[in-house]
Amino acid sequence: MAKQPMLKFVNVTREMPQKRAADTRNKDFNEIYAEFAAAKAQEQASRCSQCGVPYCQSHCPLHNNIPDWLNLTATGRLQEAYDISQATNTFPEICGRICPQDRLCEGNCVIEQSGHETVTIGAVEKYITDTAWEQGWVKPITPAAELSQSVGIIGAGPGGLAAADRLRRAGYQVTVYDRYDRAGGLLTYGIPGFKLEKDVVMRRNGQLTEGGIKLELNTNVGVDVSFADIREKHDAVIIATGVYKIRELNAPNAGLTGIVRALDYLTASNKVNFGDDVAEFNNGTLNAKGKKVVVIGGGDTAMDCVRTAIRQGATSVKCMYRRDRANMPGSQREVANAEEEGVEFIWLAAPTGYVADTNVTDLQNPGDQSGSVQGVITQRMRLGSPDATGRRSPEVIEGSDYIEEADLVVTALGFEPEDLPTLWNEPELPVTRWGTVKAEFGTGKTAMDGVYAVGDIVRGASLVVWAIRDGRDCADAIMAELQSKAAVAAE
Repeated sequence: MAKQPMLKFVNVTREMPQKRAADTRNKDFNEIYAEFAAAKAQEQASRCSQCGVPYCQSHCPLHNNIPDWLNLTATGRLQEAYDISQATNTFPEICGRICPQDRLCEGNCVIEQSGHETVTIGAVEKYITDTAWEQGWVKPITPAAELSQSVGIIGAGPGGLAAADRLRRAGYQVTVYDRYDRAGGLLTYGIPGFKLEKDVVMRRNGQLTEGGIKLELNTNVGVDVSFADIREKHDAVIIATGVYKIRELNAPNAGLTGIVRALDYLTASNKVNFGDDVAEFNNGTLNAKGKKVVVIGGGDTAMDCVRTAIRQGATSVKCMYRRDRANMPGSQREVANAEEEGVEFIWLAAPTGYVADTNVTDLQNPGDQSGSVQGVITQRMRLGSPDATGRRSPEVIEGSDYIEEADLVVTALGFEPEDLPTLWNEPELPVTRWGTVKAEFGTGKTAMDGVYAVGDIVRGASLVVWAIRDGRDCADAIMAELQSKAAVAAE
């Protein structure tokens, strides 16, 4: 009888790929985890229980067939594992690196619930696809036939590119418009290299362009080209702009020099790491070197900022969040990585203003000041009753105000949609009261004929994996619509 290759979670303990030492990795922007060796990937994949109801799969937005590609990895059939992995996921090597697996697939693993620790799903997914690239199993996009119908996509982030890939494979002509000089959206400029090295993104971008997808970069819709012109040029249009407007903290002295937005800060850092000349980095505006840094926020973007500041040579880096560790929205794994690298967390603390002089005595009325920020006026908080989402609401502890010294403050309070109807001079573009584009669930179809929307511009700030799911679903809906129109026209 053949030896059982799976269900080894009882005898084999969970292991992640080796993580580089904190005092080494916090000095560069290389990824912090090493690659699994083949034997270790097989061993870790063999821990899967192959359960009848795979909660890992059902809690993955893409419904990746995780048990099957774990089985194939455990039995040495790696190319088949890749084929199954990429059948449902346009960018598995990216999801394997940046998905919050602890909140999705791994967080719902059956053996985790039974006390044996989860299967290292993300690390195996990354290993499968990186090996596929190395072995040449990732093939260029080669449509079986070319179709005359074209689709324009506004936004070269994960949602737009996932839709582009799927449409191009079916033979449609695809043009992607993006305001930046490189495709990838937040994958390129919003996520630091220590989580997602940029050659991984550029490699995938190269595959898309080699397959016939046209990229119109440095193109700001509403300025360089109108939305109406794009609609006129294409049979269908997908809005995949993401949400880039930073939530502002309306607090006294918020205009002081040295208070910067998270996305500006991260974009500058990523551009520098590409080798670009960035004036605001060179003059110190978006550079943490030699500074006391406070990052305000508790999400994954805040974690990216604090870990970037450490690598830029800040003298101290603190993360201020109004709830406690258990109630923060960011990944607990990222918090642990940040703490290892030297970040200090100030839990249950909220900013109420800024000062240019730390000798201010009346923190309730610091007055209008000019110059550079020297500190954050901070209130201590406690957690009260749960709010509508079930999370305990922070309450102010009266009389607890103090100044947290800082000469660089990065605000990472979340993202909101830009006012697209105004920016694009399209008052008929349907939006919700939150400013997101109003689109049909599952297809992305809007009330405007031939116009679709996907990703964060529909959902609000969300996960990369959800944008990929939206892009793929929308592409399928567009193909069905265009095929229907073509059939009617042929009658």
